[in-house]
Amino acid sequence: MRLATVLVFCSLFMGVSGDGWYSFFKEAIQGTWDLWRAYRDNVEANYPNSDRYFSARGNFEAQQRGAGGIWAAKIISTSKKYFQGLLNRYYFGMRNFGLESLESTKKAEEWGRSGKNPNYFRPNGLPEKF
Repeated sequence: MRLATVLVFCSLFMGVSGDGWYSFFKEAIQGTWDLWRAYRDNVEANYPNSDRYFSARGNFEAQQRGAGGIWAAKIISTSKKYFQGLLNRYYFGMRNFGLESLESTKKAEEWGRSGKNPNYFRPNGLPEKF
């Protein structure tokens, strides 16, 4: 727990630009909201093979916010990956279940954080609302 706290604070310290703490935290909150909105849209759409698109879109929108948004997207994406891995391993008893899905989602998240168009991962037939 101490190590995790130190890593979070160090990444916070390294991520703050010259604009100051207030703008960084504002961007981080807005980036978190972007990721939450993409997740909600994914649940609402309930469309097959759309996870990568919504992951890329959420990370892309968070990246548009600035350094705080990028930091929030990295922390949330990494936490999601580890939490899902722990659930698969200890709760469901499956060690390698869903590794391909996690890796493809990771690529989509990095794609979105790099500022590239998330529509690259958009599945055919997904309603225009999303």
